[in-house]
This record gives sequence, structure tokens and C-alpha cells, in this order.
Amino acid sequence: MDINLIVKITTRAWSLRILALLDQGVPGRQAALLQATKAGRTAFAQSLHHLIDLGLLERNPGHGHPLRPEYRLTPNGIEAAAMAHRVLCAVPDEQDAPLLRRAWTLPVLTVSPEPRSFTQIKTALPAITDRALSQTFKQLQGHGWLMRHVDTAAHPPRATYHAVNAGLRINKAVLLSA
Repeated sequence: MDINLIVKITTRAWSLRILALLDQGVPGRQAALLQATKAGRTAFAQSLHHLIDLGLLERNPGHGHPLRPEYRLTPNGIEAAAMAHRVLCAVPDEQDAPLLRRAWTLPVLTVSPEPRSFTQIKTALPAITDRALSQTFKQLQGHGWLMRHVDTAAHPPRATYHAVNAGLRINKAVLLSA
């Protein structure tokens, strides 16, 4: 899957969860999806409309009430939903699942299967700031999803980062769709 699409999907907190639920067969009615995600109404609505804008979801014509529409995956959405489901299944602990709602978690793990420097990761991700990347590194290291290695033999010392544990499983789940 294209890294630009992954970045766009993850800009809204609940987009990945909504896609995964639709892949699992949760009905495309707004009330059912809202209940299954356990999201707030505003954040859920923003994520839902974001997925429609990306062309991954569409209103199901002829189904649902105008005030309570039903949604379905588009052909592109089917692939994205399968990837989202694999990613959520790769996280064994429910306490770690909120980390996937953060905007840069999935993109950073996607481009970090092997050791890469800060600059290489930043170059691979469109429009990420140094601060956002640094904060994401700290969060992922804190959860044991990303490992930092400093090569002290190099001058100056050089740090590299790569996905480990659940982070590596998430990386493989994304790359299965590539």
C-alpha cells in the first residue's frame, strides 16, 4: 500500500478502526459503527467523512434513512480495510491499541522494517516535521515497538531506528498488501 495513502488514512484517529470493523463484517450503519469503535461522535464523524473524501467509503445507495445513512467500502477501500484489520490484529494488548490512533505511528512503523537513520525515515514520510517524528520515536520506544541503536564507532555517533516486537508485526501486516 502506498505510504501517502497510509499517512492520509491515519490523519484521523478512528479511520483505521472504522476500516477494520467494516472488514470484519460490522454493518455499515453509522450507529453500529459508532458503538463498535467506542469513539466520540465528533471524532467518529470526522473520521467517517475523511474516509469518504479519500474514496475508501461511500454511501450505500438505496439503503438507510437519509438521517441515518449506511456506508460501504469502495474497491480501494476493501484493500485498505483488509490492511487495517491485519494491523489491529497485530497488536496483542488492548492497552497498546490507542497508540495506533496517533497520526504518525503506522507510517513510521511502515518505513522502519530495517535499521534506518532519522533522516532516512523523515525523507520516506511526506510532510512530517522533526518534532512530530521525534515524539513518535519516543512513544514507540516507550511501548517497545521501535528500537534505537547508537553506533558509537561512527564519528559522530549515529542513531538508527527499526521496528521490533508488535511494531514489526504491524509493519509486516501493512506490507502484505503491497
